[in-house]
Amino acid sequence: MTSKIQLLQTAIFDHVHDGSSVAMGLQLEQMIPFAAGHEIIRQGKKNLTLIGPISDILFDQLVGAGCVEKVIAAWVGNVMMGQAYNFRRAVEEEKIKVFNLTNFTIALALQAGAMGVPYLPTRSAQGSDVPKGNHFFYQVFSPFEGKEPLLAVRALIPDVTIVHVQRADENGNAHCWGNFGVMIEAVRAAKKVIVCAEEIVAPEVIASDPNRTVIPGFLVSAVVECPLGAHPSPVQGYNKRDDAFFQQYHAETKTKPEFDAWAKKWIFDVKDRAGYVASLGKERLENLKTKHHAYAVQTDYGY
Repeated sequence: MTSKIQLLQTAIFDHVHDGSSVAMGLQLEQMIPFAAGHEIIRQGKKNLTLIGPISDILFDQLVGAGCVEKVIAAWVGNVMMGQAYNFRRAVEEEKIKVFNLTNFTIALALQAGAMGVPYLPTRSAQGSDVPKGNHFFYQVFSPFEGKEPLLAVRALIPDVTIVHVQRADENGNAHCWGNFGVMIEAVRAAKKVIVCAEEIVAPEVIASDPNRTVIPGFLVSAVVECPLGAHPSPVQGYNKRDDAFFQQYHAETKTKPEFDAWAKKWIFDVKDRAGYVASLGKERLENLKTKHHAYAVQTDYGY
């Protein structure tokens, strides 16, 4: 089997094109693929549709860099601080189109895409303003009972899903643990998948624990070794959340010129993720390392 390992720059160049729909930030507040997002910005991708539940500040950065045409999300902001200034400014100035879903209905939309069906029905979101004027929702009735109205949630099929995980092998088979959010649904629904991993390991390591292989390699288009590729979000077993970074981003990006200065420092003035990590400094990196390990009990697959 041919190795699927690529440099991050190559993976983004090959698989994320102008006008693509890209699912990212799928595991809620952890393992957000910031390195991939920053590479999208460096390459100047345009007219993207971003798909995700609670995207934290990655979507805000992509919007601020002018990469985005549409956002399909449950919430966009800075989870720790609240406001996402680029996103708010773009909405107020009508520079982007926003389709508001809930966390659960995004999961349903991606699951429908993964199943190859046009929609999935739900009772959720009825009675709220979310479905109003929103082409992702239509009222339907059960063919079995027929009386109770339901909402049909339109399927979502991302052109590309980008995820960050703890480890993967060269074929794209990936181990991940912690909160999955809607990652698995988005991976199965997408036309292409880019896996960014803290480390690339031997296939034997992945095969030793098949139940933890939540992404099978046959779904993966490219796999990238990218240590600290999710910073400032946490990766269980590798690094904790960099709370100070989120606070600093909030304070330093309130206006367009301030964001441009921030992006110059953290995205455009560094060649790649290694340069970004070096800019964090040794003391900060040491403080982010996992200090209290909590290992799972050993599993025996023998007979």
